Amino acid sequence: TRRGITVDTAALSQRLRIPVVEMVGSRGIGLDELKAAIGQELVAPGSPVTYPPAVEAAIEAVAAHIPEENPRWRAIKLLEGDTGVTAAQPAIDAAGDYAAQVMVEAGDEADVIIADSRYQTIATLLDGVLTRPDVAPQTFSDKVDRILTHRLWGVPIFMLMMWVVFQITANVSAPFLDFVDGVFSGPITHWAQGLLNVVGLGESWLAALLIDGLIAGVGGVLVFVPVLMSLYIALGLLEDSGYMARAAFVMDRVMRTMGLQGKSFLPMMVGFGCSVPAVYATRTLANEDDRRLTGFLVPFMSCGARLPVYVLFGAAFFGTMSGSLVFGMYVLGIGVALITGLAMKHTVFKNKPPQPFVMELPPYRLPDMRTVLRQTWDRTKGFIEGAGTTIVIASMAVWLLTAIPVRGGAQFNDVPTEDSLFASVSRVAAPVFSPAGFGDWEAAGSLVSGLVAKEVVISTMSQIYLGADEGGETVLPTVVEDLQTIAVGFGEATVLTVQELVNIVPRTVNIIPGVTLAEANFLGAAGDEDATTGLQSALMASFTPLTAVAFCAFVLLYVPCMSTLAALRHEFGTRWMLIQTGYSLLIAWAAAVVVYQGGLLLGLG
Repeated sequence: TRRGITVDTAALSQRLRIPVVEMVGSRGIGLDELKAAIGQELVAPGSPVTYPPAVEAAIEAVAAHIPEENPRWRAIKLLEGDTGVTAAQPAIDAAGDYAAQVMVEAGDEADVIIADSRYQTIATLLDGVLTRPDVAPQTFSDKVDRILTHRLWGVPIFMLMMWVVFQITANVSAPFLDFVDGVFSGPITHWAQGLLNVVGLGESWLAALLIDGLIAGVGGVLVFVPVLMSLYIALGLLEDSGYMARAAFVMDRVMRTMGLQGKSFLPMMVGFGCSVPAVYATRTLANEDDRRLTGFLVPFMSCGARLPVYVLFGAAFFGTMSGSLVFGMYVLGIGVALITGLAMKHTVFKNKPPQPFVMELPPYRLPDMRTVLRQTWDRTKGFIEGAGTTIVIASMAVWLLTAIPVRGGAQFNDVPTEDSLFASVSRVAAPVFSPAGFGDWEAAGSLVSGLVAKEVVISTMSQIYLGADEGGETVLPTVVEDLQTIAVGFGEATVLTVQELVNIVPRTVNIIPGVTLAEANFLGAAGDEDATTGLQSALMASFTPLTAVAFCAFVLLYVPCMSTLAALRHEFGTRWMLIQTGYSLLIAWAAAVVVYQGGLLLGLG
């Protein structure tokens, strides 16, 4: 309506021979009418699309080889080259033969003719039904796009948007991160220890496995669920508002420096959440070379599983500036992808022609919070379910390795961590990381375990830095005291979350040289931003700010999780997956060394 377009629904319904209902799904407008239409008894009108004789003959011939249901639909999909359709090999072979025959008889590809036939049918159906104004009116979206998609300002505005997203991710989520950490290291550990004491297992190896292994490992990862939820909410708001499509449009010129198109940026944006669906999202790209190159670059987009590592080190070493570290890591990932893509454009894909970029930009709209929150919950639940089994197994494996002595004459489950099998194995890999500034066995062991999944880096650190220190309480708080601690902590976290949300404005404005806006401090001393978790305190004793940044750079760029490697192998083959694995290891080590050695040269050590 805002664009002056009208549709005669009655005439369209008559032509299609089915009810046509006008709806606004996000607002529920037309929902009752749709339910009533669905409840009507309808006679299937059949497909209104008419294909040329050569294509019709090919469809019938291929359908004859398909015993499954909907043979005509499957035959059309096979002629279009849709690899997502399941069919017997004879049908697939027949589709290839008849598609070639259509090319000879009709002078064009079968999928192009099929698509053209559909558009011709749509044009016929809409003739006299859809009315457009002679001059399209300037809508609110058109006016906003003059700024947000500007050839000069578009990219800086996009970077500013990402800056705000990562301020929300790192700082707004921090109070609930501390709250959840306190619940796991406090009440949950207390209750588990109390139950074990009741059944007489308080000093047993089983108690160590559950408290130092399972609770420390799993809890060390689950405390970062607020961080992931903050990221998913922020990205969900941008998606539902219509801005994400503009991001692809704005980044088109940047992507073309690598021989890609703006649409390739969308799988990379998906990679900010998880690399696995991002790899499969490359299927939306029609050109095979675009798919392979985009899939190769996707793992350099920092996924949600890496985010807790940045937030952990950022909060420990940079306080309220931790958002800058997070933002820097995401920018570094994009930068490495751009450099890699540019190099591959002039080597592996040297003769690859540029692909056109056509994309419909949806109108801007207010985000529907129900949709955003539902997507946030689905993504967070998927992370917990997907990572849960891996984290449990890895946590128990790390505990077992730390409980087995290899020197010092200690006994099983009574061994200093530095004398354990885990430390012995980690020391073998540690020298490799010495040029990057974190050549101790604890850091090396965390990175090796992170090959399984990046979530395991945090759980491993929780075990090797804190596992032996958290079981020494002899007098446990009562259940009532623990519940009071939880209630007070939740209240403070809620207030501080609002405070950090308010402080996004002054912290963003304060980027401008010479500008200093005061920040909110609702709880005074209770909101002390220098407070750290136990793991953060342990890391501050083992790392420096420079080695922390180098460590985060390595985590960002080194081998993605096993699930991502499996997706790469499934989509592009074993050889391409192995090349990506080797390259990511090399580039991660080089980046960490450059950060550390460069920092030393600049006097930042």
